[in-house]
Amino acid sequence: MMSTSLLGLSGSLRANSYSTGILTSLQEKLSGDLHLAIHSLADVPLYNQDLDGPDAPRAVAELRDAIAAADGLVLVTPEFNYGMPGVLKNALDWASRPYGSSSLIGKPVITLSASPAFTGGVRAQAQLHETLLATQSVIVPRPQTVIGEVHTKFQNGRLVDQPSLDFAVAAVRDLQNFARGRTSRLAA
Repeated sequence: MMSTSLLGLSGSLRANSYSTGILTSLQEKLSGDLHLAIHSLADVPLYNQDLDGPDAPRAVAELRDAIAAADGLVLVTPEFNYGMPGVLKNALDWASRPYGSSSLIGKPVITLSASPAFTGGVRAQAQLHETLLATQSVIVPRPQTVIGEVHTKFQNGRLVDQPSLDFAVAAVRDLQNFARGRTSRLAA
């Protein structure tokens, strides 16, 4: 059976981030032919076109390489002031270069959002989708995964609300199936 390697990016740098906790919870639930690596965005500098190119900062090169090596991306965003946080937008700006040949082009992606608000970060997720469309990433068609009132669904840094966790795992499996289908079509 073919193994699928996914890359998870959290839109939060906070030590006890719900977004990172969701990725960690998913990582612990997955096994066998599905692997989820979590890549920190803490060292990615603010985008500066003057620094871009063959000698881009090391953290940027590592991010781009990790995205290129992954079969798909799992992006988890909090919602800050009705939008996605700058750290995630910044990472996507770096990853979208060089224009026309970035590793985001055609990359299958699922997005999840989480917020203490009952709306679960839907506005941040909508904003994230707009950016992903601009990068020519492929958003896996499926229902949105939003986790409202996330602060009530965590224990010891992990997502423990079973319906939310099950739905998030199903999203990751949909990404896996989509990535496998694309790989099969490309190989044919």
